[in-house]
Amino acid sequence: MTRVSINPGKVEWSGENPGIYLKESPSSDYTTLALFFRIVLSPFGRGHGALVLSAPQQASGWPESVNFLMTDNQTLMRWIIDNWVAKFPAFRDRPGLDTLTWLDIEAVSRRPSDLKSSYRETVRGSGVEVEFVWRDLGKPLPIEVTPENSPTGAHDMYAVFLEAASASVLVNGSPLPGHVATRQFFGRTMSTAFLALSETWVTPPPMGN
Repeated sequence: MTRVSINPGKVEWSGENPGIYLKESPSSDYTTLALFFRIVLSPFGRGHGALVLSAPQQASGWPESVNFLMTDNQTLMRWIIDNWVAKFPAFRDRPGLDTLTWLDIEAVSRRPSDLKSSYRETVRGSGVEVEFVWRDLGKPLPIEVTPENSPTGAHDMYAVFLEAASASVLVNGSPLPGHVATRQFFGRTMSTAFLALSETWVTPPPMGN
């Protein structure tokens, strides 16, 4: 297909969506799954989200387990969880995603960074503080994915990824279990900790249009 300057599809949402997926060993299942969202454009306005599952296989929520989602726009984040996150391979069919607790955000702060040594996002609210930390960041990778290779199977996705050699998620000062590993993603071996900047999801027009 000939590439064109303007995608004729519908922009669903755009923003930042970095993640940290941790394992106890390279061959084990994930012990911690975490995503941060800074949405700047969507049908439901702007908003932030901090999704944390440290018991992804456990059907329970906070405080029984560290399975929660903090947000300042619940309508937006429920739409994204249902139509995107639930279809991401790492989150698909996770009991913890269905039973997580929804918490309100009071403040979001981003520490200044050169996007090389480290990058931090901190979210506070409902008596909880979550800190996402990415360290030893690699070179920016331009990503362009069509529906047949998209995690949702229905969208074009464009983003700039930076892989992190190490990362951690801290809840009220305590680090969640696991270490950064690798996975097969976008046809290559990539870190399970990454920044996803300028991420935009587009629904292509119907065939023949």
